[in-house]
Amino acid sequence: MKNLVSSFCLFTLCGILFFACDKPDSKFNTGVWRGALITESGAEIPFNFDVKDSLGKLSLAIMNSSERFKVDEITRNGDSIHIQMPLFDSEINGVLSDGKINGVWTKHLADKDANMTFYAQAEADWRIKQQAAQPTTNVSGRWSATFISGDGVDTTVAVGEFVQNKSKVTGTFLTPTGDYRFLEGIVEGNQLSLSTFDGSHAFLFTVSIEGDSVMTNGKFYSGFSSIDSFKGKKDDQAKLPDAYGLMFLKDGTKKIDFSFPDLEHKTVSLDDAKFKNKVVVVQMLGSWCPNCMDETSFLTKFYNQNKEKGVEVIGLAYERTRDFEKSKKNIERLKNRFDIKYPLLITGYTDVKSDAAKSLPMLNKVIAFPTMIVIDKKGNVRKIHTGFSGPGTGNHYEEFVNEFDKLINDLLAE
Repeated sequence: MKNLVSSFCLFTLCGILFFACDKPDSKFNTGVWRGALITESGAEIPFNFDVKDSLGKLSLAIMNSSERFKVDEITRNGDSIHIQMPLFDSEINGVLSDGKINGVWTKHLADKDANMTFYAQAEADWRIKQQAAQPTTNVSGRWSATFISGDGVDTTVAVGEFVQNKSKVTGTFLTPTGDYRFLEGIVEGNQLSLSTFDGSHAFLFTVSIEGDSVMTNGKFYSGFSSIDSFKGKKDDQAKLPDAYGLMFLKDGTKKIDFSFPDLEHKTVSLDDAKFKNKVVVVQMLGSWCPNCMDETSFLTKFYNQNKEKGVEVIGLAYERTRDFEKSKKNIERLKNRFDIKYPLLITGYTDVKSDAAKSLPMLNKVIAFPTMIVIDKKGNVRKIHTGFSGPGTGNHYEEFVNEFDKLINDLLAE
């Protein structure tokens, strides 16, 4: 496998001039493909992607429900293909032949690479099953759910919200630390199956529905080997704990303090003149984190619209390595992807929550990435928002945006 992956990554001038080098059976067909990742247990995590060719420039969009995640770093060398994800430091390497790709998805971690077998088929717009039995249940609505870790030690409360149209289902699970983003799948008989792949996380949910109101025998496959169980029941009143109440300052503390270098090695601190008498939003994030991507998209637009009113944003990056240059490379991808205008700082602390907590010892703990710390014009912490429910959560996202706008405007008026 190691030699196979290495061979995929050898690219020459032929990879750039791929039209001249294409074999007749190695064309990267435009249109919708069905891709799948294979877990250790043999489960298939499917997703779709749409390939475009604009004047010889190939790109694709990973499709999850209404989301289209654009990927445009695609390199060809004969029948070898390399697809670099624009975020999350992951890539697909494979062999293209007869409208199929066989290869490996590699996710680069701090001290190792995680690999999953990948394959794809052209001209396949189906996701879970090409021909599925008719549904005998309808899962539309709100569900109260509980996820249980594979070892049975940890439990996580969640709220599922789904829309079913015939057999097709879209929606997501929300948790206290963020949502599982855009899920898409089907109901076949009384079996619900949902999946997503965003370049960082590969998820598959399968569960039986009893009497239109109870979820049983739920399995949540995450990445190569993780398998959690879950159960639930339909509950229109299901809700999560207040995201503003999970993290807080230790007793006797009103402020936070830090000094970290930006991408040009310049030290930035809340004591800098730029932040005086301003409402400041401190974002704890990582380039490896899809929910951070959603929050960054929101904050970038928010900052551009409000910076002239006296609002500043600072991003604190917690990467999977302490190596500054490696962290910088990943954060620069994020910066370029969203055209971020606010400063991004390399903290030197990792994504391990206990390690991240050392960077801001005035916090009770770090529960999740992303987290936003809202500071008033006097430098006092007024709110801490844990996690982020992005556009995949529909009305929950809209409610957050309205609530956040009001919070910032109230602080500006003080």
